[in-house]
Amino acid sequence: MLLRAPAVVRQAFELAERERKFLLSELVQVKGLMPVLMKRRNKQKWTPEDLAEIRAQLRRLSKLSPYLVILVMPGGFAVLPVLAWWLDRRRNRRIVNVVT
Repeated sequence: MLLRAPAVVRQAFELAERERKFLLSELVQVKGLMPVLMKRRNKQKWTPEDLAEIRAQLRRLSKLSPYLVILVMPGGFAVLPVLAWWLDRRRNRRIVNVVT
């Protein structure tokens, strides 16, 4: 007989999986930041396009800061599903405010 997980546990795993995919997609997009940052160190000048890319990448990284803080804290990995729920709750509230 196959036992099914309670709905709350299933929802927590689905939420954690969605946030994991979001985190991974953001980290993949930030991958090109280091070569641009190293131009100054290699005595090259940043072009206006480089500066725009740096700004965009730093904005993208600022979205990830709650995840990074949680993961660095002792026992933080266990708190990740709670963080995902909290961020989702905030996102849903914004959507409701925009619709009304």
